[in-house]
Amino acid sequence: MMEEQYRQAKEMAERFAAEAGVPLFYLEGEKAVEKSRGLLTSEAMVREAVRIISDQDDPIGHGLLHVQKVAVDAGAIILMEGARTWDEGDLQRVILLVHLAGILHDIRRTERQHAHRGAEEAERILGAFALSDGERQAVTRAIRNHEAFQPHEELEDQAARLISNALYDADKFRWGPDNFTETLWAMLLPRRIPLKVVLPRFLQGLDSLRRIRETFRTETGRRYGPDFIDRGLLIGRNLYDALMERNNPENP
Repeated sequence: MMEEQYRQAKEMAERFAAEAGVPLFYLEGEKAVEKSRGLLTSEAMVREAVRIISDQDDPIGHGLLHVQKVAVDAGAIILMEGARTWDEGDLQRVILLVHLAGILHDIRRTERQHAHRGAEEAERILGAFALSDGERQAVTRAIRNHEAFQPHEELEDQAARLISNALYDADKFRWGPDNFTETLWAMLLPRRIPLKVVLPRFLQGLDSLRRIRETFRTETGRRYGPDFIDRGLLIGRNLYDALMERNNPENP
């Protein structure tokens, strides 16, 4: 019964997302997104990080799809921000690092202070990877910095700062449509939380989306992030209204 309610609610969210349209980032940044996706699948170290994540008993709260999307979008942000800063070889190395950060950033998602705990676990995992100490630190500091509404370390190194900020922005892009088509259900279904428990706190969750709108850190994030959030707010409000109507005992 609960699974059927969630299935119907998820289908409603997907319908509202289709009506809200594709975020501008994927239209105007299509080439960067596609290049980032190709690099993600071609790098052996990234594949090993994905294997490690996939082998976990608890699929990190958000799921593998979430971290892959974050990694791809973070790489696209690097391409859009850093194309004129580094040569092709250096640029691809920076993208590799942000891809690793994206794949590993939620590895301790179910724990308190998950960003700090995730950075510690990523440090342990990356010890076996062919990375310099500075590269490992860039990845782990980005993971430590990715949590919303928390103080973050301002990094002096240009590449490390961009990796950190790109990871944050790509992760917060997921607070848009994906929040209602994927993330919400990935987090609720395993815990078997009834919709009637979720609905009273639904509008409070939308307030958090409004707050995140002003926190994007890169120029690319500040340009496209609010569009993600505005579409997510529209989907969320429509979903809330539809679910409240469906759960109204006065309705036949």
